[in-house]
Amino acid sequence: MAAVERARDGAVLTITLNRPDVLNALTREVHEELAAALKEARSPDVRAVVVTGAGRGFCVGQDLREFREGASDVGQRLRLQYHPNVLALRRLEKPVIAAVNGAAAGAGLSLACACDLRIASTEASFVPAFINVGLVPDSGGSYFVTQLLGRARAFEWLTSGRKLGASEALDWGLVSEVIEAERLPARAAERAGELAAMPTVGIGMTKRLLDHARTATLEEQLEWEAQLQAAATRTQDFGEGVAAFIEKREPRFKGR
Repeated sequence: MAAVERARDGAVLTITLNRPDVLNALTREVHEELAAALKEARSPDVRAVVVTGAGRGFCVGQDLREFREGASDVGQRLRLQYHPNVLALRRLEKPVIAAVNGAAAGAGLSLACACDLRIASTEASFVPAFINVGLVPDSGGSYFVTQLLGRARAFEWLTSGRKLGASEALDWGLVSEVIEAERLPARAAERAGELAAMPTVGIGMTKRLLDHARTATLEEQLEWEAQLQAAATRTQDFGEGVAAFIEKREPRFKGR
């Protein structure tokens, strides 16, 4: 059985972490198969991605059994296994939705926060578990949580280790929707389909603009906007959008 499953429905690729007996804890095998799935996600005919977990959990971070068996330089483990997938996920020039079906803890929380949107099941929970065992956030957790919640709230939460339920995560803005558990897969697929029908080249450029804005000066951001806007006007989707507006019809975007 694959540790990471991939399924295509039209232009939407769903990536499912598939170790439900251990709440999809991460191992070397999971990292390798996730890397392959993210490579497939780069294909031009994939226009939206859903990341989720099998069973009762989204992902509870590192499998501690493997960690104990192969104790080594943790920093090197992060650099070789975790960082490439976090970066590959963020570099996807298309929308990525985390369908958080259960517990997202430790590096699993970081993975969910690295996605562009998070839709949560009513059964979902979010746990920055690192501090509970004397560790610090990793896999981008300190970066993404700060960007989503702001420094003060990120500090308070990450240093408390407190479990956040789905409704509170919605109140905080950590997730955009909370859906009954049985409806989560369908809602995630629906939302991904809506995004896949959009001009996804423009969505990819917007992602880059928002990432760049985190550290840019106003002058730098204005220049970056000008460059990407010039590139956007050369896309087929721009031509289709203008034509549809003039002809008073729904546009048919192709992601090109």
